[in-house]
Amino acid sequence: MLVLPGSPALSNARFQLLAAEIAALGGDWQLREVVYAYAVDLRAQESVDTARLAALLQPGTVAVADASALTRPGQRIVMPRLGTISPWSSKATDIARNCGFVQVQRVERVMVVGIDGLRSGDDCSALDAVIHDRMVETVVDAIDAVAALFDRTEPATYTEIDLLGQGQQALEAANAQLGLALIDDELDYLADAFETLGRNPRDIELMMFAQANSEHCRHKIFNASWEIDGVDETHSLFAMIRHTHEVGGENVLSAYSDNAAVVAGHTAGRFYPDPIDQVWRFNDEAIHLLMKVETHNHPTAIAPFAGAGTGAGGEIRDEGAVGRGSRPKVGLAGFSVSHLEIPELPRPWELHYGRPGRIVSPLQIMIDGPIGAAAFNNEFGRPNIAGYFRTFESDEVSGVRGYHKPIMIAGGYGNIRQEHVEKGEYSAGAKLIVLGGPAMLIGLGGGAASSMASGDSAEDLDFASVQRQNPEIQRRCQEVIDACWSLGEHNPIAFIHDVGAGGLSNALPELVKDGGRGGRFELRDIPNDEPGMTPLEIWCNESQERYVMAVEPEQLAIFEQICERERCPFAVVGEATQAMHLALTDNEFAGLPIDLPMSLLFGKPPKMHRRTNRPPMLGDAFDHQGVSFTESVERVLTFPAVGSKSFLITIGDRSVTGMVARDQMVGPWQVPVADCAVTTVSLDSHEGEAMAMGERTPVALLSGPASGRIAVAEALTNLLAAPVASLGDIKLSANWMCAADHAGDDAILYDTVAAVGLEFCPALGITIPVGKDSMSMRTAWQDAGQDRAVTAPVSLIVSAFAPCGDVRKVLTPTLLPREDTVLLLIDLGRGQDRLGGSVLAQVWNQLGQTPPDVAPQDMRALFDLLSVLKSKDWILAYHDRSDGGLLVSLLEMAFAGRCGLQVDLAVDREAAAARLFSEEIGVVIQVATQHVDDVVALAAELGLEGMVSPVATPRLDERIVVNTAHFELMDSNRGALQALWTETSHAIARRRDNAECADQELAAIQQADPGLSAALTYDYDEDIAAPFIATGSRPRVAILREQGVNGQMEMAAAFDRAGFTAIDVHMSDVMAGTQDLSDCHGLVACGGFSYGDVLGAGEGWAKSILFNDAVRARFEQFFARTDTFSLGVCNGCQMMSALQSIIPGSEHWPRFARNHSEQYEARLSLVRIESSPSVLLKDMEGSYLPIVVAHGEGRAQFSQADDANALETAGLVALRFIDHHQNVTDNYPFNPNGSPDGLTGLCNSDGRVSIMMPHPERVFRAAQMSWRPTEWDQDSGWMRLFRNARVWLG
Repeated sequence: MLVLPGSPALSNARFQLLAAEIAALGGDWQLREVVYAYAVDLRAQESVDTARLAALLQPGTVAVADASALTRPGQRIVMPRLGTISPWSSKATDIARNCGFVQVQRVERVMVVGIDGLRSGDDCSALDAVIHDRMVETVVDAIDAVAALFDRTEPATYTEIDLLGQGQQALEAANAQLGLALIDDELDYLADAFETLGRNPRDIELMMFAQANSEHCRHKIFNASWEIDGVDETHSLFAMIRHTHEVGGENVLSAYSDNAAVVAGHTAGRFYPDPIDQVWRFNDEAIHLLMKVETHNHPTAIAPFAGAGTGAGGEIRDEGAVGRGSRPKVGLAGFSVSHLEIPELPRPWELHYGRPGRIVSPLQIMIDGPIGAAAFNNEFGRPNIAGYFRTFESDEVSGVRGYHKPIMIAGGYGNIRQEHVEKGEYSAGAKLIVLGGPAMLIGLGGGAASSMASGDSAEDLDFASVQRQNPEIQRRCQEVIDACWSLGEHNPIAFIHDVGAGGLSNALPELVKDGGRGGRFELRDIPNDEPGMTPLEIWCNESQERYVMAVEPEQLAIFEQICERERCPFAVVGEATQAMHLALTDNEFAGLPIDLPMSLLFGKPPKMHRRTNRPPMLGDAFDHQGVSFTESVERVLTFPAVGSKSFLITIGDRSVTGMVARDQMVGPWQVPVADCAVTTVSLDSHEGEAMAMGERTPVALLSGPASGRIAVAEALTNLLAAPVASLGDIKLSANWMCAADHAGDDAILYDTVAAVGLEFCPALGITIPVGKDSMSMRTAWQDAGQDRAVTAPVSLIVSAFAPCGDVRKVLTPTLLPREDTVLLLIDLGRGQDRLGGSVLAQVWNQLGQTPPDVAPQDMRALFDLLSVLKSKDWILAYHDRSDGGLLVSLLEMAFAGRCGLQVDLAVDREAAAARLFSEEIGVVIQVATQHVDDVVALAAELGLEGMVSPVATPRLDERIVVNTAHFELMDSNRGALQALWTETSHAIARRRDNAECADQELAAIQQADPGLSAALTYDYDEDIAAPFIATGSRPRVAILREQGVNGQMEMAAAFDRAGFTAIDVHMSDVMAGTQDLSDCHGLVACGGFSYGDVLGAGEGWAKSILFNDAVRARFEQFFARTDTFSLGVCNGCQMMSALQSIIPGSEHWPRFARNHSEQYEARLSLVRIESSPSVLLKDMEGSYLPIVVAHGEGRAQFSQADDANALETAGLVALRFIDHHQNVTDNYPFNPNGSPDGLTGLCNSDGRVSIMMPHPERVFRAAQMSWRPTEWDQDSGWMRLFRNARVWLG
């Protein structure tokens, strides 16, 4: 093992936080240093140029490594868990090999924590708990001990369970030992089956059976028969869901039979590179809409970052493996946890009930989990533009209810071609392939583990079920899938399946079963980075980022070519057989670990029959008149389900693809209150697709059916901000959570499914073609010998999807500060103002008794009313009423519009709290005063008589005044109330990110701020490239990408619109010599996460050029040509900044380091275009306009102070961040990365090479902007940059 010193591992702010934590442990320990070291495993008997390798591994933004840090006393070394390979290692090893270090077998990064006062023999358990994540890391006390990471063990064989000798008790022992979660009927079934076969089962066969037949995979409860209160029910749960499809499945192309549902979408120009000549082109075709929503609850409870991250990644794989290959597009994420108990922010509704040590706290889940989900989405390149967040905990007579076992929702939608919706047929002899990463000992038994209540399995099994994420390799897999489906009828993929729960033990048998075939596989052909694993571990582990597929032999060559270009690992692991038999051979031991008829694995064990009784519903006599109104306002606004979700949103890229038209942030102040996510269907259309979520789970403790109806209705009222043509166009995903067998919750679940599936949705004509269930929502443990448990309410999370019309017509909650307008409440609660299950009751530690509810005919009438008002363009602002009630809806609209409100209620003082805080279904719309009477009359005609009433008018002075007819309830101001609303988000951001930045963002809420604006020195609508396009000449521009880059599509579209021929160029093309850039006049390095940014942002990409003499020469030649231009954006900017040595006139450029906020930043920021020689920004100087940023490492860092001055003197600064007063700023969030003097764009001395961290290619169309000047309709001001390039070439 070779060990090389590395850079400091923590920023100063992070170092001080860790030092304080260690000091708080007591004793005389003091944190001295935290540095990285690189452990390198070389081929036997081979050496390496250590200085050159060290230069490769060391990021350019850090100080020179201090080798003595590795030998000082008092060390704890944090490294990956033994038997695992970190995602960092996978990517760094790729870079090393691509840079010519063929001797390197593996490189790992470890963290050396130096502690003064640490002595040999000290008990370090508390210290280790602070410095490492026990689920994915190990701590050792010497650098030499890291060598154990590279230990190689001999391959192992399977174990037989002596059923024939010991009887069924041998199966029962294996069930417990392996954590199979099999029930008695299944054990009986297996005993009979293997006795019939006349042999003992093997451990691998039992684990495979357990995964394939787990509740997680087979949904036994949803397919069970039911008896409730002694009466046999006529439907299974799944049959009631299917009923919605039977009575209203119009335009559903695929339901219940694939990884996601598919519905008919729009026809538009789908944009992708031609697989033959690699030219990006629009292709007019049907772009169908697919949808899926998953849960990943158990893994998130034990390891939130990895659990939520792999939850998002697994759902993305579902969307990419539909039919014969499809493409994910946008995502959603949601979390339900117990109360946060933030130490510095105690809340009166918190119970402090405790938790078992095996699961993390709700606060830690909400710190790490959202980052994990966002990190996967960001690196894969999928914008996350919708979600929800709820905390709930209540001490009831049936026990404590809450979410110690959290809900982690991951979902979204994608697109698929018409000819690929149905999976194809394939022949016996077809090649069965694993695409993606290698097998590793992670996530073992996850399907079974997810089927258990938290606390029912042994703790070491919890460790075994933890997964790790590597989104960069999943992106490579998706590039392969995209290239395959772009071949149309020649798509080599006949059948595809994602690898999820149960690993290959589920995926490969399902691949052949669903294809009507059997299969014969070879264990040692499975890509495997840990050859010492047993057959069970190789076959059943849940290593992520893998797909399985069938490819006919004659198409294997084209598939291999695609994989080679994308550098995506794959292996042929078997062949399809005519016989319906499953065989797994093992060449290492000449054995047969699996030898089963398919009917045994997928046969029907005895069908489950459920017996339950309806419990008495919970509730209490909550008196809203007996609590302080002022304190109620404060408590409700600070309740997490109500308050700002900014901390969940700005960490996630919401602009990649260039097709996002509506994300969560709205208005000139970018306030996170939009509940409807919208994309354009393509990059040449304004028709769209929309999604929204709905849930109200606490209500289920009072009435399960009411909670179900409200969840559906909330999703619909959120979605109706988009121009949806008919209710029938809306399709739902229903995610059902329950603690099966607990206190009658089974009966509540049944009644809720019946209410939604048999009654409410059919009455609306809405289908539920997809969903998921999780039936183990209970956490049990012992504390001081006492049994404790926390059980979730029956929980329905609804996600609604629909094709929609012109995305420029989407409504938002942004209130227009016009005093000639009125805010109308459309109240589907018909004035009942029921408070059961409301946030108001919860913040006073109660539930209430009677919950809100809604009738389907009222929902239909609301849809019809809104459709008419939209057609007349009468609605100026729109918001639903949900958590927190009417007052919160009004305040959020005022926050978005940064104005005041005059709220006048037509009720007496005693009824005011119920009117303001009830969470009845409804919406608030802003209309001109002149239209009020017409709106009320139209509502009456449609059946909503008496349900529409004026409730408020905007004020220009930011005062928030709430009156009843005879009493003033509140006189406050927008800034103070918005600061309250932001408290929880700020507190979590302060703990998670840079506290200074979090404080600056909170302070900005109450400061004078005119908001985003734009002022251009040119005509944004003028197509200055038109005369050149008219000549028919379309110069070639190389849209350059490396593995992990994800922003190439929108970049190509922008240049295509400007008159270029955009060419898809992968770095593998350049390295292979098939593309030398000589026929291109433009070179554009795109955004994303090349190599996952493991050796510094963009630096692995740059070093793959600089360390390869032939490739370096090609780039040098291109940059030297005077007839070329180059552009680097985001990751491409970081990469090009590291190519200073071969870009003339760039010697003073900075590198780009971690954002000052210590966090990934995705925002719409204001920039000013400076005077510079940049050919791309010609005639744009002096303009300022918004642009999206999406990066974690955008802070300009100069190696020498003189470089910054030289850059300024030479006039090479092209873009700066400015605040909303148009002043250059270092303040967060206006300067989102902390670059000095707002620097965020540069050019070289002759202006032919420009680099910038923001993304002009994601906002070249007006519809792509979260906020834009009202006059921008087609192009945005940024389209001029791309047209300038075309004009410059002539």
